Amino acid sequence: MHYKTKGTCSSAIDLDIKDDTIVDCKFIGGCRGNTTGLAQMVIGQNAKEVMQKLRGIDCRANTSCPDQLSRAIESYYNQQAQ
Repeated sequence: MHYKTKGTCSSAIDLDIKDDTIVDCKFIGGCRGNTTGLAQMVIGQNAKEVMQKLRGIDCRANTSCPDQLSRAIESYYNQQAQ
C-alpha cells in the first residue's frame, strides 16, 4: 500500500504486510539514514506490535516518521476490514 504522510519530512510510505508481518517498508523522502534504518528494523516484525510501539512518537507537528508508520499500518488494517 502507498500511504501519504502528514507533518513529516517524508512524503509517503510504501508498506507491504502479509499475515500480520511487515515484509517491505520504504519511506519516500525524509532523513534517509533515519528512515532507511527504521524501515529495516520493522521488516519481519509483527505489524500490530510495531503500530502500538511507534504510535505517538513526536518530532514536529505532533507527529514523526515512526508515528506516521504507525498510522500507515492502521490504515492498512482499516482497508482490509472494508
